[in-house]
Amino acid sequence: MDPNYERSHGEVPVRVTASAQPPQPFFEHLIDFFRRNALYFLIAGLVLLIVQDIFGTHGVMAMRRSQVEAGQIRAEINKLNEQNKQLSDEAGRLKSDPNAVEGAARANGLKRPGEVVFKVAPASDATH
Repeated sequence: MDPNYERSHGEVPVRVTASAQPPQPFFEHLIDFFRRNALYFLIAGLVLLIVQDIFGTHGVMAMRRSQVEAGQIRAEINKLNEQNKQLSDEAGRLKSDPNAVEGAARANGLKRPGEVVFKVAPASDATH
């Protein structure tokens, strides 16, 4: 029989080693594992935080898209303010200048009572 084995209760051989240590509990193995690999966990965590900071919902890329969108909205607001100013100026002219009122009415195809409107077709080049 092999000297590294003993019979326990006479039936099942049990391995006996010279440096047999009592088995460590699960949590001691877990703590030992984390201590050995702490640097790798820190690096992985840092990489995940950097990726989240760049590509996440509130990250650098999202902030950049928001800035571009805000610039486009500012440009649209400036354009609408300019149109609003032009329309306000035109409304002021129509309120105070009778000639402006008549010009706007004629541009829309209106005429004074008793006037006859003659519409002239543009000359075409095929009549030569």
